[in-house]
Amino acid sequence: MFELKVISHFAAAHQLQMVAKKCENLHGHNWKVEVCVGGESLNKAGVLVDFGEIKAHVREIMKRLDHKFLNELEYFDTDAYPPSSENLAVFIAEELSKKLETPGVRVTRVTTWESENACATYIPPA
Repeated sequence: MFELKVISHFAAAHQLQMVAKKCENLHGHNWKVEVCVGGESLNKAGVLVDFGEIKAHVREIMKRLDHKFLNELEYFDTDAYPPSSENLAVFIAEELSKKLETPGVRVTRVTTWESENACATYIPPA
């Protein structure tokens, strides 16, 4: 299997409930996002998928998150999906999966870093 990784960034605020008291206050992060896609075979050019295609899709998703209050976005405005690092990784994976057009290529993992030493990784089911 081949796996490609694209790294991106965005800034956003969120407010969590039922976690450490400090995190229940409105606060923001400069998020780092690592997106991995994978597949079994390369195309005739010898690549899994063009990095430019992945970057363009990730850029579109980041625009929807950048400088937003995540709690107000439709996906996160219910109690089912609070805007935690974990759920943010799920959201990005689902949105990218909708955009991938290359047969046999799928999202293999998304990691959202809310600081230099704290991240969450979502690995979608195969």
